Amino acid sequence: MEASVSKTVTNEDITAFAELSGDINPVHLNEEFAAGTIFKKRIAHGFLTGSLFSTVLGTKLPGPGCVYLSQTMKFKGPVFIGDELVATCTVSNVDLEKGRVSFDCVCAVNDKPVLTGEALMMVSRRPSGD
Repeated sequence: MEASVSKTVTNEDITAFAELSGDINPVHLNEEFAAGTIFKKRIAHGFLTGSLFSTVLGTKLPGPGCVYLSQTMKFKGPVFIGDELVATCTVSNVDLEKGRVSFDCVCAVNDKPVLTGEALMMVSRRPSGD
C-alpha cells in the first residue's frame, strides 16, 4: 500500500516556514546570497520538503490518529520555488502485535528523488469502528 500528496513550492511557503521554524538561513530567503552558493538560487528548507511525509502519513496512510515514532531523511537534491513536489510513502512492514507500521518515503521533483527516508508510525490496534 502507498499514498502520495503533491505540492508546488511557493515563495510564501518558504517565508512562512522560515518564520514558523526560526530557520532564517539566507540560502532560503536572500536571492543575492543564494546566487553565490552551489545552488545559484534560493532553495526550500529541507524540513519543509520533509513535512510532506507528515501530510501523507497523518491524512492518508495510515491516516488520522496515527502517531509518529521516528523519521529518517536523506537529502538528495535541492528544491526550488516553483518545483512540484510529490511525496510518496509506501508500507514496508506491519507489526500487528505492537501496532507499528514502517514506511519507505520518497519526495521527488520531476520523478527524481530529492529526499528519501523511512518512517515508523504507531497505529491503533483496535478494529475500525471501535
